[in-house]
Amino acid sequence: MQPTSFPSVKEYPGAVRKRLSFSPQRVADYAILVGLALYAMVAPHSIAGAEAGLTLVALGWLLRTLATGKTGLRRTAVDLPLWLFFAWSIASALLSAEPRISLLKLQTVSTFLVFYFAQATLTRARVVALAALLIASGVTGALWSVSEIVRGRGLIVESVAADSPFRETSPAPLEPGECVWRVNKDRVASVAEIDEVIRRLPAGKPLTVSVIAFGENLEWTGPPVTDELKERANPSGLTGAQHAHRFRASGWTRHYEMFAETLQMIAQLALGLALANLQKKGLRRRVALFAAAFVLLAVGIALTAMRTVLIAFAIGATVVVWRATDRQRRSIRLGVLAVIASALIFGALVVARTRASGALLLQDASSSLRWRVARAAIERIPLHPLFGHGMDAVKRHWTEWNFPGTIMIHTHSTPVQIAFDRGLPAVLFWLSLMVAFWLMATRAEKAWRASDDTDGYGFLLGALGALAGFLASSIVNYNFGNSEVALLFWWLMGAVVAVQGDIVNYKKRRD
Repeated sequence: MQPTSFPSVKEYPGAVRKRLSFSPQRVADYAILVGLALYAMVAPHSIAGAEAGLTLVALGWLLRTLATGKTGLRRTAVDLPLWLFFAWSIASALLSAEPRISLLKLQTVSTFLVFYFAQATLTRARVVALAALLIASGVTGALWSVSEIVRGRGLIVESVAADSPFRETSPAPLEPGECVWRVNKDRVASVAEIDEVIRRLPAGKPLTVSVIAFGENLEWTGPPVTDELKERANPSGLTGAQHAHRFRASGWTRHYEMFAETLQMIAQLALGLALANLQKKGLRRRVALFAAAFVLLAVGIALTAMRTVLIAFAIGATVVVWRATDRQRRSIRLGVLAVIASALIFGALVVARTRASGALLLQDASSSLRWRVARAAIERIPLHPLFGHGMDAVKRHWTEWNFPGTIMIHTHSTPVQIAFDRGLPAVLFWLSLMVAFWLMATRAEKAWRASDDTDGYGFLLGALGALAGFLASSIVNYNFGNSEVALLFWWLMGAVVAVQGDIVNYKKRRD
């Protein structure tokens, strides 16, 4: 055996410098890894953090491309419908009833670039590690939600003084029994904290308040703060001492819709990895961890009281268990289906307890408003069938276009919203894109099914369930227009392309 060769004393400093030297490619790789890890850690919680991580990935990819001359991109069946959809969105924005508004909205549409950054920078090993990080992050958010509901949120108002600025909030005045939990984006839990926030605000700045009423998170605007108001002993004019325990979980955010949609997709990854690892002996601890994560994520989804996302979660999980257990014991399938049924029952109880009366049977005001808004949009689609009315143009013409009420919301349906905003051809491109993604994901999952790489197969299995849940939810939710949810969707689909491409290298290594 040859003795190990070490650099001489004279050579040692140079050797260290050589090892510590950073080439552009190495710097790019570090930036990509840090960006991907940051995104996985904050995806369910912060759009700003998620965008920061993905921006770092994009910069790292650009630097690596310039250094190596290789983009790492792959041709896929989704490229044509994807770019046709984007091109039609640009044309619709240019021909919009409000071009300035619609052109700015293209920034949200461009989130599809994450699909390309993901497939160009991910490998099978990175995908599995990041999926585990995503699951851990989602579980942390779910556990936080449980603890917050137990501890309580904000301040339940007992009385509102006649001269309180909260009597002038719009679109409605604050009423006793409602809960104030944020004032000008600062979380509050007592009258003293609310008064302190008001005193810190500069004179002339309007009050903004996050209110919980009948379990719903509402955002209201109050009057401008004055010096006279800040000098009062009790600027808020509120009294109360109790915290609210009846509210819809949202993790560290205020967006329970986004939180539920992201947890739904992450839960499918946990289930896919748990079922895939059942194929190998000696991995009981890993199976137990992923299974426990799936259960906790299901609890988190139920606590959001999102009726439609609960159903979408059940559909996605059923797809996963049906495709994964064809070679396994029937008891496993029945066990997972029992967990899904339990999540639905628990979710129904949460909806009944948390939301307005009649919400469980879709007989509440929220359901009625959604239906009326969707119907108004559908009735106007024939007026502009090719390029639509323009993204967000309705915000300038809400009453003029016969939309109900004064609260501006979207149609709560991705196909309907796309048809109204961008025209019927855009819907056809979107449907073609979703079909292409489904075929790509099912083929990739089938190709990896016979391998002994349970982690790679588990990710693809979970991604297929996430896609099924996402599509089911999109029928009655505009999740495709939610930036946080869209980023995770594009990341998952890009990861599927990356893992699918690695099957060739995997087979070579195995042979």
